[in-house]
Amino acid sequence: THVTEFILFGFLSLQNFNNLLSCVFLCIYLFILSSNGIIFFLVIFDRHLHTPMYFFVGNLSFIDMTYTSVTIPQMLAKSLMNLNTISFTACFVQMYIFLSLGATECYLLAVMAYDRYIAICSPLHYQTIMTRQLYIILSTAAWCGGFAAPVALTLLAFNLPYCGPNIIYHYYCDDPPLLSLACADLSLNVTVGSFSAIVVYLVTLSVIVISYTKIILTILRISSKGGRKKTFSTCASHFTVVSIYFLPLMFMYLRPPGLYPSEGEYSSEVDSLLTMLYSVLTPIMNPIIYSMRNKDIKIAFQRKIGFICTRSSLATE
Repeated sequence: THVTEFILFGFLSLQNFNNLLSCVFLCIYLFILSSNGIIFFLVIFDRHLHTPMYFFVGNLSFIDMTYTSVTIPQMLAKSLMNLNTISFTACFVQMYIFLSLGATECYLLAVMAYDRYIAICSPLHYQTIMTRQLYIILSTAAWCGGFAAPVALTLLAFNLPYCGPNIIYHYYCDDPPLLSLACADLSLNVTVGSFSAIVVYLVTLSVIVISYTKIILTILRISSKGGRKKTFSTCASHFTVVSIYFLPLMFMYLRPPGLYPSEGEYSSEVDSLLTMLYSVLTPIMNPIIYSMRNKDIKIAFQRKIGFICTRSSLATE
């Protein structure tokens, strides 16, 4: 027999709390969409935010909205309407988009680290180095690199024979739980998956580590204590997000071959929790860390609210 659809069966230990889970994740999803959506549209429509840093923040907000939209609606459909099946092709499309957005965010975080390095280590040359053409090229490269990274991995998994169980013990289609259902040798898939992950993480982490090493050395050379504190605060938020995002992601996709699931063996609880950390917690924290504490974003938001209120009052008169 050939599998034509999969059954998503995540969070085994919480099956008796579906209603509570639905309420929690609906609130989380609405917060992610609203907070990141506000930032995204402010960056587009407020000319004061048309700078490289906010351009990258706007990209990050768009990724976070899309990232969660790939998984959470499916989870809500399962909890609220008991729609827990997904077609064979749709499962791999979901997997490809999710992995692509994850890789894109990795590259984008590396680009943002490079941007902070230029801003702090070469502040007088920042405008001439980080031109509009350059930051658009960097952003485009992040998106193209992200969507190219999981192509081979997805195609290999799609062409595996799935002739047995079709229950995915996860809340969305991902590479490890899908591989556990295949009735074939997985060595090539594991090798290609590990190689793809290593390339993405090696490139992005190298840029981030080098950038932050030089940033820290520059900060230490600042004589004023207040100046050091102010400069470090501009990078601390980005470093926090990088840590929360990369650590669980690396465990998920850089695990040794011996820890990769084999046929019929897969434990969803740990992987589901790890996935939540980087795919749900990070989109919640990004608008808080990057923007809601940011003076420019607050002023832009107040300016737009004031403009809307003025237009409304004029319309009613």
